[in-house]
Amino acid sequence: MQLADLPVFNLALDWLAHGVLQLQWWQIILVTLALTHITMISVTVFLHRHQAHRALDLHPIASHFFRFWLWLTTGQVTKEWASIHRKHHAKCEQPEDPHSPHVHGIRKVLLQGYELYRAEAANLETMSRYGHGTPSDWLERNVYTRFSTLGVASMLVIDLALFGVAGLAVWAVQMMWTPVMAAGIINGAAHYWGYRNFEAPDASTNISPWGILIAGEELHNNHHTYPTSAKLSVKRYEFDIGWVYISAMQVVGLAKVKKRPPKAAFGAIRPVADEKTLEALIANRYELMAGYAKGMRQAARDEFEAMKARSADGAVIKAAKRWMHRDLEKVPASMAAALERARAASPVLDKMVTMREELRQMWLNTSVSREQLAKDLQVWCQRAEASGIAALQEFSMRLRAAHV
Repeated sequence: MQLADLPVFNLALDWLAHGVLQLQWWQIILVTLALTHITMISVTVFLHRHQAHRALDLHPIASHFFRFWLWLTTGQVTKEWASIHRKHHAKCEQPEDPHSPHVHGIRKVLLQGYELYRAEAANLETMSRYGHGTPSDWLERNVYTRFSTLGVASMLVIDLALFGVAGLAVWAVQMMWTPVMAAGIINGAAHYWGYRNFEAPDASTNISPWGILIAGEELHNNHHTYPTSAKLSVKRYEFDIGWVYISAMQVVGLAKVKKRPPKAAFGAIRPVADEKTLEALIANRYELMAGYAKGMRQAARDEFEAMKARSADGAVIKAAKRWMHRDLEKVPASMAAALERARAASPVLDKMVTMREELRQMWLNTSVSREQLAKDLQVWCQRAEASGIAALQEFSMRLRAAHV
């Protein structure tokens, strides 16, 4: 009798080829996507929102599950991840930023984001300064940190046992998922391309209104605007699946949300802007200034048509559309001249840009008393409502109705 004729031998070959689950190729793909999805949820809920930003508290059961899963699928050391991410926020787009595409170049961050991460993880000063409050129990010291590669090695054995030879591919996808999605796409693309809801003090962008693969992390501009919020979506069309899981966990007592994005409240319009108006402006400045930008774009439509009728330079109009509602220091030097020409060609645009900057200075100016700032805001509102520009008048009245 040939060895190949033995039932046990054939069973062993079949197990090696297909694993104990005996799945079809399409089933393996679905399972792989499910496994990587759990990894991304672990990253966004545990590492990012819970550990780095303390936006929510997690029950020990949930916390230990996420730690164990990340050890298996990424070999991630919690202190390293939290430290590097906190430094990214503290030094965003500056030379010390561990992974800014505006410092290191978009190509390097996209293709070598993991190498940048490993280099920063070796920086003891970063770990000491930004690693406070991360787990330091017996498991962390003696297993997860000390033997960080043992987890991913164990995952390889598990994948081979479950899927057979295909387990190698499953494991490879698992190992690449976080470096590609987090170190590359989020750290790179989400600081380079995309749309911005808010004029955060950095280059962060939202790269997609729908991001199941990235678990809500694609809403990066929202996050940099409100970094301590457990919820990353702010617009109706934005979907944060990480928040869906957090909400479900909160219902069953596995999570407790500490902060959400602030939302401006509006009541009766005050006769004049006062200190309460100033307080509402400062507390909700990003949301209110986003509303100002919307008004600028609406007012600019007629202005652009008039400029086109006068055969204005297309580059001037393009610069005005792209940069007129941004902080002046964010306007690239190559666009500054074109924006100035647009402002010179349109008194309405010039007035709105000027008054936007004056308004912004009210929360940046720390050398002026609260009483004086309130008086300055009152004068600003009076000038806005006397300007004859509908967008300015409407914004001023809405501002006078705002409260904390």
